[in-house]
Amino acid sequence: MPWSNQTGGGRPGGSNGNGGGGGPWGQGPRGPQRPAGGGGGGGQPPDLEEILRRGQDSLKNVLPGGGSGGSIGAAGIGILLVVLGGLYVFSSAYQVQADELAVETTFGVPSNDVKEAGLNFAWWPFQTAEKVNIGVRQADIGSNGRGTSRQGLMLSGDQNIVDVTFSIQFSVTAPKDFLFNVNDPVGMVSEVAESAMREIVGRRPAQDIFRDDRQGVAEEVRKIAQETLDNYGSGIGIRALNIEDVAPPPKVADAFDEVQRAEQNEDQFQEEANRYSNKILGEARGEAAQIREDAAAYKNRVVEEAKGEAQRFLSVYEQYAKAPEVTRKRLFLETMEGVLKESNKVIMESGGAGGTGVVPYLPLPEIGKRAGGSN
Repeated sequence: MPWSNQTGGGRPGGSNGNGGGGGPWGQGPRGPQRPAGGGGGGGQPPDLEEILRRGQDSLKNVLPGGGSGGSIGAAGIGILLVVLGGLYVFSSAYQVQADELAVETTFGVPSNDVKEAGLNFAWWPFQTAEKVNIGVRQADIGSNGRGTSRQGLMLSGDQNIVDVTFSIQFSVTAPKDFLFNVNDPVGMVSEVAESAMREIVGRRPAQDIFRDDRQGVAEEVRKIAQETLDNYGSGIGIRALNIEDVAPPPKVADAFDEVQRAEQNEDQFQEEANRYSNKILGEARGEAAQIREDAAAYKNRVVEEAKGEAQRFLSVYEQYAKAPEVTRKRLFLETMEGVLKESNKVIMESGGAGGTGVVPYLPLPEIGKRAGGSN
């Protein structure tokens, strides 16, 4: 650029009184500006031609052949473009780890595609990639949760205060929803789980949460919390919910322990009473069954005997009808045999020699004993 003094009539120095030739701003060309306080010219604007010259010299040192000629300039521009392209590709590439997923956004609009583990590209500055860890996470809620001892204090359905400590394990199931639908998804999990636990504990008696149905309470809380998270579109799936500890407030712990011991004693006494009742009932049922079996056996025996007697009578009657006199005599003899069979008796022949001299009274029992002794 030609330098001329616009105000000094073309004389060296011009009207500004400087020794050098005048420039467009009333001064001639200078060397590089020195820092303020390091000599004359401090605080004046830099020399543009000097800056351009130094830039050209630096470019010549980088380019092969010193940057002379049109062909060398084209090669330098090509190398520069390659370098810039490499830097662009490098800035656009990103790595997704094995326990991560990524969602790309184009002009701030998230894509429905999810990028898995490996090397991926997002064309900067039009696209960006948001990564999210899909591993299992855990949130502790209660006295050992987020630093507040009142967080686990809840009112049960029977108007008792219980201190519940539980943990919830969750993972990301929909990365797009997790990243863009909820402001603080991790904090929301704790708040939703705590709210669900308060709801279930408020419906049930304290005994259920203490020991009777702790697993059932945990399952109900998990279902309600999962439904709430799904309604918010949080992209979070609850893996497990574990109730770690349930205790009464410290001020009433002694009284509560006493109540627990009384309830345990009540249960023990009821168990003992049930065992005794089952024992007595078992014995009574056994005796009743035996009596029923004996009665059934007696009934069958009597019926069969009656049937036998009736059959015997019919058979006797058939023989009597055929020969009445013989049958009558036989019946008489059998009857007398049955009557006299067990009696002590002496048989004497009538009209014989052995019957002479027999007095009207005889000690028949004594004779029978002697007769038995002689045998």
